[in-house]
Amino acid sequence: MTRRAYNFNAGPAALPLEVLQQAQETFVDYNGIGMSLMEISHRSKEYEALNAETASLLLELLGIQSGYQVLFLGGGASMQFAQIPLNFLKPGTVGSYIITGSFSEKAYQEAQIVGEASIAASNKEGKWRSLPKASEIVIDPKSSYVHMTTNNTIEGSQWSDIPDTGGIPLIGDMTSGILSRPIDASKFGMIYAGAQKNLGPSGVTVAVIRDDLLAEEPKHLPVMLRYTTHAKNQSLYNTPPVHSIYMVNLVLKWVKEQGGVEAMEKRNVEKSKLLYDVIDASGGFYSGNIDADSRSIMNVTFRLPSEELEKQFVKESKDHNFVGLAGHRSVGGIRASAYNAVPHEACQALAEFMKDFQQRNS
Repeated sequence: MTRRAYNFNAGPAALPLEVLQQAQETFVDYNGIGMSLMEISHRSKEYEALNAETASLLLELLGIQSGYQVLFLGGGASMQFAQIPLNFLKPGTVGSYIITGSFSEKAYQEAQIVGEASIAASNKEGKWRSLPKASEIVIDPKSSYVHMTTNNTIEGSQWSDIPDTGGIPLIGDMTSGILSRPIDASKFGMIYAGAQKNLGPSGVTVAVIRDDLLAEEPKHLPVMLRYTTHAKNQSLYNTPPVHSIYMVNLVLKWVKEQGGVEAMEKRNVEKSKLLYDVIDASGGFYSGNIDADSRSIMNVTFRLPSEELEKQFVKESKDHNFVGLAGHRSVGGIRASAYNAVPHEACQALAEFMKDFQQRNS
């Protein structure tokens, strides 16, 4: 077998090797039906069972027993930036946004196209280094919802405490943090995530929506843009991305087999600590982009003394079997995305490479 790369891509991202091998085994013939899942009808009993099981597994891992529905949608998390205000931003109300990075800012900009949106808090002036304090979040009382991004993929920050929005539904973009640590799902009216970080391959987006938010059907919208359409049809109104959902199913089973979300958090904290310890002990050779109390355990971001050294770091890292360490094109620097499927040994190897690189270039 070809040597596996140390995959630190931000998304599409690493998948568990066991999941890839299992999917390979069933690719041509799924459960003895004589067809691949790529060929199967989404109206078949085999797929309907898979669809229902995947939704049930996600709710179980999120600690949700009842009161929410799981939808499998298209368009990525970026589609949700528009679909959320289209469904929930009613005339005379406001969509409130906590802006802590590029993606939450994009969500806010999309809402402005649909209706009235306000900024409940923002840390942009501080160059995203730390997340807003609870006292800094001011929610417009006319808000129909409050939107936040729980983990900022590009910047490398992560909320440790979820803000209290009172009776106003909180909507969380968890694309790069879902299932990386336990969360109190009851604080959210809606959770959504593109699959391509911690859930599976790109091609499907999951949305977990509380029943009361699905009570009213927005008939002013095209049928496909209504959450209620997909909820009423168990995400089978149109042909879903069957194979992507199958892969999500396998990843969810893998997370459960590893010990669930609590075990994932323990592993992720240990992995990210390997890298943060090198940064903090480097005497400034490596400088973290985010203040210590706001750091992400998923996306470790840092800079080197010069752009030339950063380019050299990325170039040499590729020669040492590391992939995906260049920072997002909008910010530069270095980013190591250590999602659930990234093994401990990859972070250990990167930490050793970082120490060696500093020793040779200080």
